[in-house]
Amino acid sequence: MMYNHSITVYDSKSFELIKTIPDSVPLKSFGFSKSSSSFKGAPVEGAYSPDGKYLYVTNYAMYGPGFNKEGHDTCSPASGYDTSFVYRINRSNYQVDAVYPVGSVPKVVEVTPDNKYVLVTNWCSYTLTVISISTQKVIKTIKIGRYPRGIAVSKDSKRAYVAEMGGSRIHVINLEDFSISYIPIGSNPRAIVLSPDNSMLYVTMNLSGRVASWDLIADKVGKTIKTGSAARSLAISSDGTALFVVNFNSDTISKVRTSDMKLLQTLKACDEPIGITYDAPTDNTWVACYKGQIKIYSNS
Repeated sequence: MMYNHSITVYDSKSFELIKTIPDSVPLKSFGFSKSSSSFKGAPVEGAYSPDGKYLYVTNYAMYGPGFNKEGHDTCSPASGYDTSFVYRINRSNYQVDAVYPVGSVPKVVEVTPDNKYVLVTNWCSYTLTVISISTQKVIKTIKIGRYPRGIAVSKDSKRAYVAEMGGSRIHVINLEDFSISYIPIGSNPRAIVLSPDNSMLYVTMNLSGRVASWDLIADKVGKTIKTGSAARSLAISSDGTALFVVNFNSDTISKVRTSDMKLLQTLKACDEPIGITYDAPTDNTWVACYKGQIKIYSNS
């Protein structure tokens, strides 16, 4: 929660709060500042390592000595907004034990299934940062275009799919040589998920309020469905049969059947639902509301 400067951890079965982690870090201890001050972040999104030992968290902005120009949702590399950091939180003690310099206004973060790379989209820098887990260093910065957002990674860790939200395409990045190809998905793609067998790609299209599908085997567009106004975050069930979508301006969540892209259910959620994830062990869907609430829905 960027406005509360904290990350909260909950038990997925009892829903009890386990830990509240402050976003303040001593950057000097990590070799990134001469100031001994404590620096605040602004946590936006997170992703677990495949083994579940670490949680990587992006910070929309940083606050402290040397950070003078906070990022903004409308921006470009020429805006000169401050760059930021990704935190690594160790789940054994819920402490920040590593920080990584990234671009300006980092948003989505994903860890490759082989635990080789951490990938971060930088909203205002128009780039993707590639962090090597083995070296603990940034090894590559890839130009994406206006407002890079969603990331999905193939289960063999060979390809990353990155949404260019300010454009109309998905960047397909070969993680072996970092070459790039494109999927012409349509205007304003935001969030991406892959089917469990990696044969299909699903994308929310923010402006049109639709969810689009792309057949990765046939390399052609599939069916689309309108779910509401401003379709934002996206999740998929573990068996791949259902998509869960939050519609920011409609204040709703939608359930879509993937076999034919039919709308199965739409529920009023909260004021401005912004994030969503599916928890396979409990078959629950968690929804984050912009003003700070979390709602949990049972699919059973």
